[in-house]
Amino acid sequence: MLRYIYAHDLHKHPALARSMFRDRTCQFRDRLGWPVQVNDAGEERDAYDALDPLYVIWQNDDGSHGGSMRFLPTTGPTMVNDVFSDIMGGGAVVSPLIWECTRFCLSKDAKSNVAAALMLGGGEVMTGFGIRHFVGVFDARMRRIYRAIGSCPEILGSRGEGRDEISVGLWEFSEAAQSKVAVRARVSPTMSRRWFDRDFGGPVRPMFAKTA
Repeated sequence: MLRYIYAHDLHKHPALARSMFRDRTCQFRDRLGWPVQVNDAGEERDAYDALDPLYVIWQNDDGSHGGSMRFLPTTGPTMVNDVFSDIMGGGAVVSPLIWECTRFCLSKDAKSNVAAALMLGGGEVMTGFGIRHFVGVFDARMRRIYRAIGSCPEILGSRGEGRDEISVGLWEFSEAAQSKVAVRARVSPTMSRRWFDRDFGGPVRPMFAKTA
């Protein structure tokens, strides 16, 4: 099932949080060879995890992490603006209606529906918080995953070639896209909305209002 958890509440879900950060180590350091920071507990964390982001997490039946992604508003510090602005010619993406999505991670044992389920969760965040778009940086391998899910971004810029290509993309989420992604996720839109409402306990308040 999908969970929506702010960083300040991760301590309430220690096993889930621990397995998420360790799976990030497995994916980004061990499988992809990125120069990421890993602590003594084997958890991959960076400076943006300290900014109280919202995590969308697929929780397995045993309570462990199956996949996740991280969201921050572009009105504050973001990876796309701080680290990858050169891909957009030195420009920046700043809007209260656009949030950044980073650290898209799948457990090495993730089932085939998890990536689509995370995208479905991203759509719930858009709807629930009144967001128009997500922006994010992704590598060449993710293009195939996005095409398979049915959630391809608008490319704002790229650098590199072949497997070394890195791009900045902009996503929107229509009702038609939701229906397609829901089929891939094997999760009904009704159940998806129920999970979102459960974690927020009713109508959602605007996120990070003080920075908007």
